[in-house]
Amino acid sequence: MAYTDIDKPTDYFETILYTGNGSSQNIGGLDFQPDWVWIKSRSLTKDHDLYDSVRGADKPLESNTSVAEQDAGGQGLTSFRSDGFAIGNRSTINSNSATQVSWNWLAGGTGSSNTDGSISSTVSANTTSGFSIVSYTGNGSSGSTIGHGLNAVPEVVLIRRRNQSTDWNFQLGYSQYLKLNSTDQAIATSGGLVGSGSTSTITVDANAYVNASGDTYIAYCFAGKKGFSKAFSYNGNGSTDGSFTYLGFRPAWVMIKRTDSSASWTILDNKRDSFNVTETRLFPDTSDADTVGANGNTDFLSNGIKMRTSHLGINASGGSYIGIAFAENPFVTSSGIPTCARWFVLIQIVIKKLLEEDQMLILAL
Repeated sequence: MAYTDIDKPTDYFETILYTGNGSSQNIGGLDFQPDWVWIKSRSLTKDHDLYDSVRGADKPLESNTSVAEQDAGGQGLTSFRSDGFAIGNRSTINSNSATQVSWNWLAGGTGSSNTDGSISSTVSANTTSGFSIVSYTGNGSSGSTIGHGLNAVPEVVLIRRRNQSTDWNFQLGYSQYLKLNSTDQAIATSGGLVGSGSTSTITVDANAYVNASGDTYIAYCFAGKKGFSKAFSYNGNGSTDGSFTYLGFRPAWVMIKRTDSSASWTILDNKRDSFNVTETRLFPDTSDADTVGANGNTDFLSNGIKMRTSHLGINASGGSYIGIAFAENPFVTSSGIPTCARWFVLIQIVIKKLLEEDQMLILAL
């Protein structure tokens, strides 16, 4: 039985729900200072806003558009704090009374110089959780290498040109790519825009998506860690008794995309739906608000995910899918203790509440 690399996933990834106030406010509740923050309005049709500590605060990128990096003028995410972040009155992240979700990852701070590749980079890396943020300037030369700082081969690489309007390049593996801001199916290339990866570098071609001369880029790199993160693929079966994908942990966050046909990306998490079935979806390629319903039905299990829908976005018969997931709890801790499915956790919460009420009654007597 494979034990975990990380016993407490919330030290490295966590979802926060909050409500906008139309002014400035501090958003807290994390056990770490985040380096990558992805925010989306749940109740309003608004663009996604993505911020990271390497590019610096107040510089949003939008997952659902090809718009270049913006200067939010002090209205966006204005600082990264020890337990969260501070925001201004930008409508995408802080409209008054709007419900919001933020997905937060820990890397390694503001970054440092990395010369492992033929292109020098600035890298913020967390080798424990397998996540790094990489900033670099393209040289327009195919076969160039860029250091990523993970000491492991990245399974997923997400790259965005910062200074020009360009599609997002998402690669799980190195033979095809997807556009995060598009419903397009996977595009096969000769080795991919990111042609290969090693424990120290990724190799890029001269395509403008990843390496135009003089243009600036940001890359988010992920190497899977037992019990914490996993890139995966599966085939749909078109049934409400759907496909099961083993992850080795109970997921906190899952992003899925169909690769053989046009379909939106899907993000599910354990905070917008705190028990099964998980059905509340957001789409990285659209500005849509939360979509709730059976088309998103997915069980978050103690060791993976099981589809409970035949919807084409996540479980069409014969459909090919890829995804990436991060853990709420590992399936088995480093000391060999198994975790429980979500229904058992719910029972524990109910029992605890009943015991608390019983204790209050005793004290009152």
